[in-house]
Amino acid sequence: MNHGTTNKAATEAAPDRCLEDPGTVVEAERLFKGGQVLVIEFRGERYRLRKTRNGKLILTK
Repeated sequence: MNHGTTNKAATEAAPDRCLEDPGTVVEAERLFKGGQVLVIEFRGERYRLRKTRNGKLILTK
């Protein structure tokens, strides 16, 4: 098994699925309200969404 290859068809199809039904779009900055961490409660569990120095988002339980 070669773990270094990707399924090109699946990779190219993913953006199209997002465009068909994008759901509700919310600007992340509106949720963060100037902070670096956002706590999301889902089904009784709390998750932390944080911004990195590189401008990425990380979700942890």
